[in-house]
Amino acid sequence: MADYTELLDEEIQAYIARCDALYPPDAIDLDIAGQRRVYDAMCADFDRGRPAGVVVTDEPHAGLPCRRYETSPSAATVIYYHGGGFVVGGLDSHDSICAEICAETGLRVVAVDYPLAPENSYPEDFNAAWQAYLAISAAYPGSIVLAGDSAGGNLCAAISHKARGGDAAKPIGQVLIYPGLGGALDWPSYVDHAEAPALTRADIEFYMTIRSGGAAITGDPQYAPLHDTDFSALPPTVTVIAECDPIASDGVVYTERLRAAGGQAHLITEKGLIHGYLRAREMSRKAADSFARINAAISALSKGAWPYP
Repeated sequence: MADYTELLDEEIQAYIARCDALYPPDAIDLDIAGQRRVYDAMCADFDRGRPAGVVVTDEPHAGLPCRRYETSPSAATVIYYHGGGFVVGGLDSHDSICAEICAETGLRVVAVDYPLAPENSYPEDFNAAWQAYLAISAAYPGSIVLAGDSAGGNLCAAISHKARGGDAAKPIGQVLIYPGLGGALDWPSYVDHAEAPALTRADIEFYMTIRSGGAAITGDPQYAPLHDTDFSALPPTVTVIAECDPIASDGVVYTERLRAAGGQAHLITEKGLIHGYLRAREMSRKAADSFARINAAISALSKGAWPYP
């Protein structure tokens, strides 16, 4: 098993201790209301507020609560889907993250508050996220960049796969941040980092079961993009994974499959970081540097640029 005293520096160790004090490692043993309560408290504790000049408007799209961030008129829109295992999280949990993406890139950002399990099991989450994507892209014509972390990265990729067909607007690019894409539980990262800080393999199995309502779902790329058999004609994709994360293999395999199908795909592996590290960007230089790379990727894709070899 991995030795996290060697892999993780003092800044990330301090971040983990702060997280554990607010959101205990055994949080999945709480009821759903309890999980949401401690998760929201943790996110509030790490919230940095919004940068000056970011104008924020709460507005519905396709009947879902959404939040728009702007600094000035923008020809491109970032649609952001938050993480949280499809069980926790919302507009407030990722508010400062979305506000900073807006401030750093100058792009309009619209965050989507999609329905959560167990009250809304799959496919309600995807269907609502898809309808929001259609509504936002119609409300703000121009280039669309999809971005999301963890469960939100799953939704971004699933939307990109579905958007290939029909008349829906096609995203110009997607940035997937430590995404869970439906990899197998015996893939290398799931084994090597089964007991990683912040997210364990047991946590992943719990969230999968809650999201699906206990059903075994296979061969459905809207549930798990890695279940698709066709990885062609997808938008330029930047996938960012954390070294010490059980779902890191998902990003590796997804990147390989996009490249094998002739697509533009770039993988960034962040050494010494763990799942959920975006919240650590004020405590950790590594996390801050990664967030800068994420913003640079979003900005480049919004312009149709591909700055990777």
